[in-house]
Amino acid sequence: MKILSLIIALPLAGALAIGINRNASLAKKLALVIAGLELLATLIVVQQFNADGSTFQLVEKQAWIPSLNIEYLVGVDGISVLFLPMTALLTLMAIIASWHGAQPLSRLHFALLLVLEAVTIGVFLALDMVLFFLFWELTLPPIFFLIGLWGIGPKRRSAASKYTLFMLFGGVPLLLAIIILAINHATQTNGTVPHDIAFSFPTLLETPLPDNLQSMVFLLLLVGFAVKAPLVPFHTWLPTAAMEGPAQLAALLTGLKLGVYGILRFAMPLAPSAAVEYNWILGILGAITLIYGALIALQQTNLRRLLAYASVSHVGLVIIGIASLNMQGIQGAIFQLSNFTLIAGPLMLLAGFIQQRLGSTEILHLGGLAGVMPRLTCFYFLFALAGMGIPGTSGFPAELLLILGALLAHPSLGITALAGAVLSAAYMLSFTRHAFLGPVIRKGVRQAQDLRLRELALLCVPALLILMFGFFPNSVLKINQKAAEAWLSRLLDQPVLEGDELASN
Repeated sequence: MKILSLIIALPLAGALAIGINRNASLAKKLALVIAGLELLATLIVVQQFNADGSTFQLVEKQAWIPSLNIEYLVGVDGISVLFLPMTALLTLMAIIASWHGAQPLSRLHFALLLVLEAVTIGVFLALDMVLFFLFWELTLPPIFFLIGLWGIGPKRRSAASKYTLFMLFGGVPLLLAIIILAINHATQTNGTVPHDIAFSFPTLLETPLPDNLQSMVFLLLLVGFAVKAPLVPFHTWLPTAAMEGPAQLAALLTGLKLGVYGILRFAMPLAPSAAVEYNWILGILGAITLIYGALIALQQTNLRRLLAYASVSHVGLVIIGIASLNMQGIQGAIFQLSNFTLIAGPLMLLAGFIQQRLGSTEILHLGGLAGVMPRLTCFYFLFALAGMGIPGTSGFPAELLLILGALLAHPSLGITALAGAVLSAAYMLSFTRHAFLGPVIRKGVRQAQDLRLRELALLCVPALLILMFGFFPNSVLKINQKAAEAWLSRLLDQPVLEGDELASN
């Protein structure tokens, strides 16, 4: 089996083995081993990847449904390759974080985490649009059950249903856009439907898309991906899931932004002229999401809800970077998407640790945590400072590139990005001051246990990566440089649709 198929199949095989095994303790250990092997396999993919190439590498192709020209087609490029180890790392952390908290039905819990890992990696690898849509939709069942069965809120089942309905709504325009693209290929090649339709992403990139279809395809893909990103006004499912679902799943939802990846990978390149014409819409959506999420985060008194709105706000900053249509913006966006895994995910896990010890993450029940839990506080401060883009952390080069890209694209976007950075510091520092500093006023806080050894171990890896990427950002930037250049060249070399002077500037 080739390496890309292996990293999809390995977690699925692990989930099956856990289902067969009746020993709950052994099932947990098996999940840990499988997740560790998966991380190792994804690192091998990164090691085999040639950063000097701009095309897809390690491509694996096999006929799947020949009558409809649907293939099993997977591959990686500089845009997607780093998301593989990031997904594997965050899943491993989620398994360790839920070691004693996944009760009852612990075997099902760990099996679902591995299934979710497999289909998420499939989203990053798929180069056939039907295969991509299959993996995209298969993320729904494990998340639905993880929220509904192991959620910590009284409305967890309602939250699970809300998430699922939002995602099903977003899937409709995605599927419609995929069908339009496939039929357009048959039309452009003077073929017949369904014999000459195509779903291969590289093939669709080379197929001309008429102007009358470009706008439709771009807007359909944008709406579909905006729901999962999430962008305002489709964002409400994330704070609900973060409050009602288990912390380990909330970490996965805030740390892995599949919707933003979809905009970057598919929506922009597949309809390049429309993407350039309507990039002002993308910029406005990003700006609204950035400022709105930050302002709502300022009002929050619960750490989990604050982190959810902070995640929404940072998604807006990434969208501004994509809308900038320059190298600084696109590289900053890819860098920041990696930072979600290293910063937002661990912060949500820390909120889960506080929830486990104190039964709440409401600010009224906290205060003085720094004196009682110094180890947890040290990690919290590191991740919070990285989220604010402090120099020396990976958040700094990513936010710097995003702000520079926004300023180069349009001064108003740059000012909005700077305002978002200021608001980010405001809501994080305000909550930190009340929750971690000052005297201990709650009896439960005085008796709280600091981080355990396994919790320390799982937080050390993202902490070290944050510092390493902060001091050596080129280790990330050189991997995606060629792919980013090719991505940008495809968009800027396209003729702009008529009637848009802003995009032509």
